[in-house]
Amino acid sequence: MLPPQSPNPQLSALHPTLRAARAANSVAFALQGFFLAVILTELPQQKDKFGLTDGLIVASVAMISLLAGAGSITAERIALRWSSRTALRIGLALIAVAGAAIAVSPNKIALFAALAVYGIALGIVDAGTNMQAVFIQHGYGRFVLVSFYAAWSAGSIAGALLVSAFEKLHVPLTASILIAAAVVLAGCLAAGPRLLGTDEAEAGPAEQETTSSVPVRVFWIFGTVIALAFAIDLAVGNWSALYLKDELLSSSATAALALAAYQGASLLGRLTGDMWVRRFGPRTVVRTAAAVGSIGLVIVVSAPGPAVAILGFLVAGIGLPVIAPLCFSEAGQLTSGRDLDALIARLNLFNYAGTLVGGAVVGVLADAVNMRAGFAIPLAFAVLLIGFARVFHPRATTVPSPTEPAAEPA
Repeated sequence: MLPPQSPNPQLSALHPTLRAARAANSVAFALQGFFLAVILTELPQQKDKFGLTDGLIVASVAMISLLAGAGSITAERIALRWSSRTALRIGLALIAVAGAAIAVSPNKIALFAALAVYGIALGIVDAGTNMQAVFIQHGYGRFVLVSFYAAWSAGSIAGALLVSAFEKLHVPLTASILIAAAVVLAGCLAAGPRLLGTDEAEAGPAEQETTSSVPVRVFWIFGTVIALAFAIDLAVGNWSALYLKDELLSSSATAALALAAYQGASLLGRLTGDMWVRRFGPRTVVRTAAAVGSIGLVIVVSAPGPAVAILGFLVAGIGLPVIAPLCFSEAGQLTSGRDLDALIARLNLFNYAGTLVGGAVVGVLADAVNMRAGFAIPLAFAVLLIGFARVFHPRATTVPSPTEPAAEPA
């Protein structure tokens, strides 16, 4: 087992910088969740505007996932060359540019090109925010990583509610996406300079080992859990609005509330997640979260109408969204310095493997049968995660110090 938690002395000496970086990275997480929610909850409107079939939506989700994987590798290269701060600032700026292009796309070809750019940016930001989060947790010497995902949830709620409000006010699709892109750009300019730079993160503390020293079995186990967790999360994000609108015959404004309910519950779970981990340990938290999520998805699959489905998404959101950040948190104990950038970027690739399943495969099944059958896939994944809980530490553990080797999870 790992020794008791203690702050990383090289980072803890920079408390004002560390606090500022935590706030800035929380903003980055929130911006990522905000814009993704806008894009996903606008899917019904994009479908109507461009005459998209479910098959084309599946293709766009698959394309974004594949290119986001390339974006994650790009973030690794940028972080190793400069810093994770540089990677994250580039990624956020690219999201704003891609958002503007999505907004003004005149046809399907232009839309798909803009979504391709967004996919690359998505991967860069995903990897960059997680790199920063693990370094910041190393500095604090205690579990704080789940709180960053709470910021992501808050941003996602804001994005979903913004779309719902714009729908009620009949704001044009182009204007709503342009406004969202402007918010991302403003947040990037404000928060970017406060992120941890090379001196506070990548350059200290650096271990002599490389990511190849991380046990392969451990890497693949955590990667699988990340893939399952994100498959569920993206299935909800990609298909919840369409499920309510097409299968349960709700309005577009009501359909957007499904994602808002899921993210609202996830916000509560993530705000308290670090506390529960410190008290009961990652293993118990993951097992409980997966069980609660399974119950919620059973409600979703069996829902007779929109209100019950929204309740199911709310219940699922209480537990499932804490699992992915705990994977990055546990993996972050295996190395540090620039090696950590590479490890996080490579683990983040499993995010997009999960996205392909949660977005594309669910959509294929929905197209072949119906959307209700599609949501049986994330339900099965949630049940699998109950079993995977045993790979996490039974008790809260620490970020390893520069002189102490990282232990393999129990």
